[in-house]
Amino acid sequence: MDLTIDILTEDKKSIVHLSGEIDAYTAPDLKEKLLPLTKHPDHVVEVNLENVNYMDSTGLGVFISGLKASKENGSHLKLVHPQEKVARLFKITGLDEVLDINSAIRGGS
Repeated sequence: MDLTIDILTEDKKSIVHLSGEIDAYTAPDLKEKLLPLTKHPDHVVEVNLENVNYMDSTGLGVFISGLKASKENGSHLKLVHPQEKVARLFKITGLDEVLDINSAIRGGS
């Protein structure tokens, strides 16, 4: 499965809607599109994970890179609506403690 990336930018906020799987195949494209959004000071980058049904460690790496870039540039990376199994991956790795993840978990399968 592929990953669909839709980005809506308004004023000081970008909303990134993801749909599909984040893995070694799709992560480079996501990183290429996500990191430039974090380069604007005071910009909020909200990543909607509601329709991401699978993510592996390369996906975690993309979000770690995004977090690092946002801290360096004074922007804010926020992840929202992860499905249960994706949220569990953040929790198992402890990344739920360092990333801003909306606790409202959407449907899991």
